[in-house]
Amino acid sequence: MHDGGKIIVGLAIFVILLTFPIWSNLATGQSAQPPAPKIITEETECVAPTEYMRSSHMALLNEWRDLVVREGKRVYVSANGREHRISLTDGCLSCHSNKAEFCDACHNYVRVSPYCWECRLESKESN
Repeated sequence: MHDGGKIIVGLAIFVILLTFPIWSNLATGQSAQPPAPKIITEETECVAPTEYMRSSHMALLNEWRDLVVREGKRVYVSANGREHRISLTDGCLSCHSNKAEFCDACHNYVRVSPYCWECRLESKESN
């Protein structure tokens, strides 16, 4: 094994680069805090539990899109039996009216670019 030293140095560099975010945050004692989205509404609950909406709202929006486009359904019945209009602009944005402080804050934090607005117009209230 003539290149053993090079392999060990390469592995050491790889491990350092792989673990850099972890020990960098430990050294500075700081990490980016997740945003606290502002909800301006009188509603007491969403169409689904908060934890589900935080992690899987895009799956719900995709399901809604399919229900409207493929099956013509416009009403969603949540687990608690409440009916909700299936609509991003007239449904979701009626409670989450400030897109910049609600949607964009979290999407920018996790560095995703959803395509929600490519096929619909933003309402003036959501700017």
